[in-house]
Amino acid sequence: MSKENAIKIFEQKQVRTHWDEEQEKWYFSVIDVIEILTGSSVPKRYWSDLKKKLTAEGSEAYDKIVRLKMQAEDGKMRETDTADTETLLRIIQSIPSPKAEPFKQWLAKVGYERIQEIADPEQSLDRARENWQKLGRSEKWIQQRMSGQETRNKLTDYWKESGVEQSDEFAMLTNIIHQEWTGLTVKKHKDLKGLKSQNLRDHMSEAELIFTTLAELSTRQIAEAEKAKGIQQNAIAGKKGGAVAKNARKELESKTGQRVITSDNFLPPSTEEKKKLNKKK
Repeated sequence: MSKENAIKIFEQKQVRTHWDEEQEKWYFSVIDVIEILTGSSVPKRYWSDLKKKLTAEGSEAYDKIVRLKMQAEDGKMRETDTADTETLLRIIQSIPSPKAEPFKQWLAKVGYERIQEIADPEQSLDRARENWQKLGRSEKWIQQRMSGQETRNKLTDYWKESGVEQSDEFAMLTNIIHQEWTGLTVKKHKDLKGLKSQNLRDHMSEAELIFTTLAELSTRQIAEAEKAKGIQQNAIAGKKGGAVAKNARKELESKTGQRVITSDNFLPPSTEEKKKLNKKK
């Protein structure tokens, strides 16, 4: 995921965001914010009702909503309603929630941190590390996640230079590589782990991260060697790169007798799981 389209963490809940370089402002997924503030299982419906209410009241907030493409639950980039900080604060005022004030403070913190990151880009890496630490990831896992992100960034840079520009093209190429080495689409892999809007890589095991990195590193080096241009040639390179990781995965699985692709994730236990754990104690 690029710096412009990133995930921010509020009380261990994910908020999809977009940084607009020209306007120098953040845009936040309204649905994600509503889900956090209300705890609603159907935040889209809550937002639909709230939009009608805001329109009836003559509020300008709804008129300032911006539709942007963000990664959806199925891993694809889809348009969703977003709001800048000023507009989001107006929306929050219409939502009765004990989390409203803490969330406002969080918004201010996100804005201040962005100013710092522009002056010193390394701070964004430090904050990513802090977020993963707060979520309970080990230092070994964090190192592998960050290393994999660097490899990913180099691959997407190559794609941009070779004529791949659209976000849906990036998603398609990523899916080709992923399906080749795992045997699963990104969506199927997320389903296996019980994920919805969460970032798949943030819930991968150390082995899954390593093989993802190998697949993307191989793809870039093959694409560079073949001087791949455009979506079709990069798709061919993606299948070849994914195959390198697939062959390595199968070799490891034959030696250990254990599958690399697992349903393991870092999701907090459900209410039912907590009850089972308490009974065992």
